[in-house]
Amino acid sequence: MSSPILVVEDDPDLLALVEMILSDAGYRVRTAPEGRAALAAVLEEMPALVFLDMRMPGMNGWDFAREFRRRHGRAAPIVVVTAAEDARARAEEIGAEGWLAKPFDLEDVLRAAERHAGTPMDGRAAPR
Repeated sequence: MSSPILVVEDDPDLLALVEMILSDAGYRVRTAPEGRAALAAVLEEMPALVFLDMRMPGMNGWDFAREFRRRHGRAAPIVVVTAAEDARARAEEIGAEGWLAKPFDLEDVLRAAERHAGTPMDGRAAPR
């Protein structure tokens, strides 16, 4: 069984949408509404990829990334998902491997998943 993709997002509608997109493409998905819950999920099972919102109540994306890297180094790539004007700058702040600027196209989520987590086990691939 392949490692899951962990989606960390406090907006329940966006979280459900990204989970559905990834699941429909054949990925196994875990979700967390903020950083502390995400760290707990990582302890249960290391993800293949983390999609990380930056501004969340509780533990935000900056704090999650700092603690994740301290505990696990670069065991899983992080892709920042943010509505900030400069998504790339937010990603660079935490040493993330990629970024998605909100609003994003659904295909962008799948391309990022394939780039950083590989093709789903059932062979379905992200659109090009």
